[in-house]
Amino acid sequence: MPHPPEAPPPALRLRLDRAALAANWRALDRLSGEASAGAAVKADAYGLGVAQVAPVLVQTGCRDFFVAHVGEAADLLAHVPPERISVLHGPLTEADAAFCRAAGVKPVLNSLPQIARWKEAGGGPCDLMVDSGINRLGLEMRHLDDPAPAGLETDICMSHLASADEDVPQNARQLARFGEIRAAVRARRYSLANSAGIALGADYHADLTRPGLALYGGIPRRELARDIAQVAYPEAAVLQVRELGAGDSVGYNATFVADRPMRVGVIALGYADGYLRCWSGNGRFEWQGRELPALGRVSMDMTVIDLTAAPDCGEGDWVTAAYDPVASAAATGLSQYELFTLLGKRFGRE
Repeated sequence: MPHPPEAPPPALRLRLDRAALAANWRALDRLSGEASAGAAVKADAYGLGVAQVAPVLVQTGCRDFFVAHVGEAADLLAHVPPERISVLHGPLTEADAAFCRAAGVKPVLNSLPQIARWKEAGGGPCDLMVDSGINRLGLEMRHLDDPAPAGLETDICMSHLASADEDVPQNARQLARFGEIRAAVRARRYSLANSAGIALGADYHADLTRPGLALYGGIPRRELARDIAQVAYPEAAVLQVRELGAGDSVGYNATFVADRPMRVGVIALGYADGYLRCWSGNGRFEWQGRELPALGRVSMDMTVIDLTAAPDCGEGDWVTAAYDPVASAAATGLSQYELFTLLGKRFGRE
């Protein structure tokens, strides 16, 4: 069969400010003090596109990268040397362990069975996660006396903060437990702090920090606000322009009714792209410095916007969604993490 023609660019694109991404990593590295900053690039770099994000971070000086699944490590290998990649979920199966050994990436071992599985596969450099109180993945502290962890070639011994975005006693409790972990586990390096943990101060930094959200423009604690810049700008093309009369309704269930003649645009962005229904009547777009409110219900593939302020905006023009992470989280009730990771695969990521 003949090959189909190459598809033209989509009517959605995610514009990345690469200079802001690089500046955010440099800021987080500086704020990490004597520790170095790595980068969490799981979930396709929080939805921004690992193929676009990883080269910028490597060029900026980042040396340690963290993904969740083994398959994400495979995607990252095109951009990052294998020994710099840590797979947070560890080897669930023998096949996972075999892949990590063959590829040269480091599994993060989370339990005694995973430690045994890694050793049975032949072992080698790895990382170790020890749970200090979040009760997700991680070796239980009661197993620190087990001889199995002592026989590992552990590069990074890490734990994970549960509530670093809040000023709560749990942070100090986890820090104290992390001190016990460091005393019990021999490793080249130690790591505790995520993006919010960096802002908790030097006691939490250890040797390596693991920012994720703040790299991409999210601000989990107010202390980071002056150092972190927006990175991601969703953009959509105008598919059609329509003229409404007073009394005409827009979209499903007629939740918006025009009270005057209006010029509106239908854009190629909907909840299938991560622009959820919580933006209905709540979203804002921008074109050449003019604000264009969303009207009616967000559909699966489309949203209608008010073009009153932009009489010269027409079909084929591109509008930019207002997507400041902090303001958008407040407007929608979504977390900043969800705002990023919801961005769908139909966005062109140049």
